[in-house]
Amino acid sequence: MDRIPSSAEGEAQLPTCNRRQGGWITFPFFIATMGSLMLAGGGWMSNLVVYLIDKFNIKSIDATQIINVINGSTSLFPVVGAILADSFLGCYTVIWISAFVSLLGIILLVLTATVDSMKPQPCHLNASSFCTPPSTLQYAVLYTALTLGCIGAWGTRFTLGTMGADQFTKPREQGVYFNWYFFTMYTSAVTASTAIVLVEDSVSWAWGFGICVVANILGLALFLVGSPFYRYVKPEGSPFTALARVIVATIRKWKGPLSPNSDDYYYGPGGEFRTELATPAESLRFLNRAALRSEGDINPDGSIAKIWNLCTIQEVEDLKSLIRIFPLWSSSIFLSTPIGIQLSLTTLQALIVDRHLGPHFQVPVGSVLVVALISTSICLSFFDKFLWPTWKKLIGRPPKPLQRIGVGHVLNISAMAISAMVEAKRLKMAKSHQNMSVLWLMPQLVMVGVGEAFHFPGQVGFYYQEFPTSLKTISTAMVSLLIAVAFYLSTALIHSVRKTTGWLPDNINNGRLDYVYWMLVVIGVLNFGYYILCARLYKHPRAETQEDDNSVGSPK
Repeated sequence: MDRIPSSAEGEAQLPTCNRRQGGWITFPFFIATMGSLMLAGGGWMSNLVVYLIDKFNIKSIDATQIINVINGSTSLFPVVGAILADSFLGCYTVIWISAFVSLLGIILLVLTATVDSMKPQPCHLNASSFCTPPSTLQYAVLYTALTLGCIGAWGTRFTLGTMGADQFTKPREQGVYFNWYFFTMYTSAVTASTAIVLVEDSVSWAWGFGICVVANILGLALFLVGSPFYRYVKPEGSPFTALARVIVATIRKWKGPLSPNSDDYYYGPGGEFRTELATPAESLRFLNRAALRSEGDINPDGSIAKIWNLCTIQEVEDLKSLIRIFPLWSSSIFLSTPIGIQLSLTTLQALIVDRHLGPHFQVPVGSVLVVALISTSICLSFFDKFLWPTWKKLIGRPPKPLQRIGVGHVLNISAMAISAMVEAKRLKMAKSHQNMSVLWLMPQLVMVGVGEAFHFPGQVGFYYQEFPTSLKTISTAMVSLLIAVAFYLSTALIHSVRKTTGWLPDNINNGRLDYVYWMLVVIGVLNFGYYILCARLYKHPRAETQEDDNSVGSPK
């Protein structure tokens, strides 16, 4: 076997035309790597709220706030990784470095579980107010471990997905890859949230975190073993520089009139052979000034003489694409915010309800949320094998990404309404000294899972298709960015609710979680109206001419 190439060799020197590079031979490596790394990450994150409450004596609402920040961070850092991959390092380097950093974080978590001096003394009373809080050093070790784990996630989630998609050239093959990618992601998360969580609850935290260490090592090793077969895309510098140049050039030429003659615009060296962009697009036409040629802008060889005075039409159109997509992207923030709040509050409900299934088995708190993951996994497989082929036979084409996202909005709103009704019933039972079964929490989680099977792959597919070529890695990370913003926003929203109302006390039996869920229903309905408006107004220049099954347009 050939030696593993370094980042510089692999991405700058290996020719992309080599038949051995890319294609289905790389598929097992990417899927196995995703499965192992997701198993490792899900294993330590799924039950973390219980670990913080039971082992670090952190109050329940505060623990859920920490979890929201962690979830936001594990979603934000992939965006940083995507920028580094697109601009400087390439996907390959970002992925293996991230997997290694994640490994360090999980090893540190193992130490917090095994070394007594790294965690506070256990509580001897039921009231957490009498428990010894963590010391500054213990907090420092814990947060360092969590930070390393979050940083490790930035290169192993969406960057891994993008590099895997780069191994294929046909949209249909990329679509199949993404389906398996998300199926593996959710299946691994389900396994982590059940098997590993059960080990953490029934055996020990050290064994549970230790399994995560082994899974992380396995994922990193599998990724490196497949290196000789990968297709490497060379990073071409920061694409954001070109976008900034468009803005600066537009401002500098703001007073100049726009020309109706397409020959007055700059298409780059060899622009006379242009075919795709015969004329500048009329939408956001004020930005066309950045490509308007003026005296002294172009060298005799056709290159740009003043890079902050002139841009190519393609660079202008790239910025326009981002501007067009932004409203749709922003509408998904409040699609994910209710989910983040619901998952946190459902965990608190699971701590109180009766989790016994039969006389001998009690569902671990960290495994309750797995119902949503199972629902998503089953639906993804069902959609790929049955629903989308049937839809195509009846309609003539599969549903477009924007249509799938719209269905996800509706299902998400329904899930919040179900959560509100279930919580109202639980409170009523609690006042009469009855304990609700954990099975009552299942319908809302199933609905969230089904909705995620619609909107999550729909968003990834939409951004991957519609983003400029130079920003393909960042395109898939845009979903991660909006999830990060949503989790941070959910933290702020919960804080505001706690500060202004009595709905969220430490003992939720004395609060009104159902009011919080109804508030999320109202937010969801308003946001869905905003999404419909954005989807109908969205128009891509290729929308009317794109004929393949993966075309994207406004839902009719």
